[in-house]
Amino acid sequence: MGPALPRTATPPTARPLSIAARVYGYPPAHNAGSEWMLHSMLRPLTERGHRVTVWLSHPGETDTAYEIDGVRVIPYQQGIDFAAKAARADVLLSHFENVPLVTGLARARRVPVVVLCHDNFATSFHHAAGADLVVYNSEWIRRDGEIFYARYPPEFLPRRTIVVRPPVIAREYRTTPGDCATLVNLNPDKGGELFWQIAAWTPEWKFLGVRGAYGHQITPPPRLPNCEVLPSVPGHEMRAHVYARSRVMLMPSLYESWGRVAVEAFASGIPVIAHPTPGLVESLGEAGIFAYRDDLNAWIHALAALRDDKTWHRASRRARARSDTLTATPDLDVWCEAVEALGARSPQARVNGRKRVAKG
Repeated sequence: MGPALPRTATPPTARPLSIAARVYGYPPAHNAGSEWMLHSMLRPLTERGHRVTVWLSHPGETDTAYEIDGVRVIPYQQGIDFAAKAARADVLLSHFENVPLVTGLARARRVPVVVLCHDNFATSFHHAAGADLVVYNSEWIRRDGEIFYARYPPEFLPRRTIVVRPPVIAREYRTTPGDCATLVNLNPDKGGELFWQIAAWTPEWKFLGVRGAYGHQITPPPRLPNCEVLPSVPGHEMRAHVYARSRVMLMPSLYESWGRVAVEAFASGIPVIAHPTPGLVESLGEAGIFAYRDDLNAWIHALAALRDDKTWHRASRRARARSDTLTATPDLDVWCEAVEALGARSPQARVNGRKRVAKG
């Protein structure tokens, strides 16, 4: 089971909804940040009494339906009747490559549709056009979305947009930091090659590399005794296997629309050195330590500074304070209320309402 989110009861006026999502993969087998963000948004909906079903669009490790934190997951092999089931949902939801299919079904069956935008790619905004609710994962993605839609007529725009920063409940990730400089996901875009260069030039540090859920993983060069590589770690095991061993988190990512790993590390007061992508600048704020990914010396000097206990503790306090600020945001309540408002207006809601009246 994943970390528990704060429980919020279903408002008395909200009836239980049927919510169906169609996505490529899902935890615990699929461990990308976007999927853990989706899960952390669906779980509070189940806690408010709604029925949430996730249909997978790609064959995965299991061909049997399962449940995780109240969310029912239907594997690709059992999903032949997705279209028929989707027609009876109160709300449909998707992200990435499944959005065109899901929005097409939603329009044909007049079911409200929600699209999650995890990036600022033109394709993502184009696919989300006209959706009943578009959810951006950061303010900078929202701004880019507004710029994109400004060139189109009103009927092309999403009917409503909100920002939900990838929810991280600090107490569920908090632990005592370890002694490693850590990178999660060793693919080139996340900085896998730079990571091993830093390790070679700073033998006084221990380095922990964690294989990612996607992309070619850069393995360490031979004869680096200060390095260890872990296999991909499920999100609900990151506290025990990654953060409890990390003293500094490294994020030399070419692109991050937010940076969930960094925020999870902040929960334990683990300082983060990051390439200043717009997402990481927004998520880390004044607590971030920034270095350009093409400047090896900047990373070496930043790590050298954090060898000093006083410097590390100052950075750690800033990280904890930023974690507390992000945890206090009302994003999840805004999200749940937005979905419930959509579901209350769905055709299926009107059908169920008529049935209740007839029974009365």
